[in-house]
Amino acid sequence: MDEVTIYTDGACSGNPGPGGWGSVLIYKGIKREISGGQKETTNNIMEITAVLEALKLLKHPCIVNVYSDSAYVVNCFTQGWIYNWIKKGWKTSNNEPVKNKDLWEELYKLTKIHKVTFNKVKGHSDNELNNKCDELARNAIP
Repeated sequence: MDEVTIYTDGACSGNPGPGGWGSVLIYKGIKREISGGQKETTNNIMEITAVLEALKLLKHPCIVNVYSDSAYVVNCFTQGWIYNWIKKGWKTSNNEPVKNKDLWEELYKLTKIHKVTFNKVKGHSDNELNNKCDELARNAIP
């Protein structure tokens, strides 16, 4: 299987408010930057969307290392939140409906196609690619 590295970030001006997302995909040493935005959204939606949009570009199953500064996105998979939500019919541990269910369902389906590992990085630090994603996300805010 081919290996792809993906860095992602989301940003919001107000929460909710206008927001943007940015991703950098790296495949065989080639970098591709993508970004987008929405007029009315949340930071969490932009964080998930950054991962989703990057994974949707992959043309065949890959080994993917996703790097994000979003604990919300990373912990969902590394701490098993999503598997518990699915078991409970998309309810949280407090029996509340899972927010952003549509995005989580789409992301979950993509993690079944690709072998995805989620990695937490410190935001707004010395990580060049995370900083690039932050710049892409902020510049994409409408």
